[in-house]
Amino acid sequence: MLNAIYEGDFCGFSYGFRPGRGPHDALDALCVAIDQRRMSWIIDADIQNFFGAVSQEWLVRFLEHRIGDKRIIRLIRKWLKAGILEDGIVTVGDRGTGQGSVISPLLGNIYLHYVLDLWAKRWQQREATGDMITVRYADDLIVGFEREGDARRFLAAMRARLEEFMLSLHPDKTRLIEFGRFAAVNRQQRGLGKPETFAFLGFTFICGKTRKGHFQLQRKTRGDRMRAKLKDIKADLRRRMH
Repeated sequence: MLNAIYEGDFCGFSYGFRPGRGPHDALDALCVAIDQRRMSWIIDADIQNFFGAVSQEWLVRFLEHRIGDKRIIRLIRKWLKAGILEDGIVTVGDRGTGQGSVISPLLGNIYLHYVLDLWAKRWQQREATGDMITVRYADDLIVGFEREGDARRFLAAMRARLEEFMLSLHPDKTRLIEFGRFAAVNRQQRGLGKPETFAFLGFTFICGKTRKGHFQLQRKTRGDRMRAKLKDIKADLRRRMH
């Protein structure tokens, strides 16, 4: 029932754990955006320990925004308070999406819909001075920008936004890099090396060239790397089951 309520609300750039959508759809959307739009800067963002850090208080507030039936809210509260299983020990607290492999991904999407997705759309409409794209799969996020200034301002604003809702960006896995069809030329003019690469859902994205020297977006992986990435996401959820 929650799927029926929220599926029409979720933003188009959210791909994780949604009916009719999968990792390849997210990858294709990202490739098209980088290849066809004026992307020159990429934020490769990772939300630290997302499913374990979710504020249950905020999550219930978000749910109450769309769900008027108090019985459903009470049932979800029970799920959240059922505890998290870590290394054979059950802990009960006010953080995390609770037990249940079926509902945890959906609750995570609902949380990020209000905390991040709607906010990112508003930021783009009100603050961005150039082109901007967003692609999110669960807690894995890529945001592309035409202008460096927009990218830096968005990254700072996103850090502050997440902290308001008990979340944080992983300090080692979150990066801002120069990337896109103009990145190699711009970096060469400044005496810098080749554009860095970034990874998303098990694929490494590379600023490549055709035989004629034109920009060509390349992505490389082994099938097992992608499966491993998705397996990690699902394993994190299973650790929270009884």
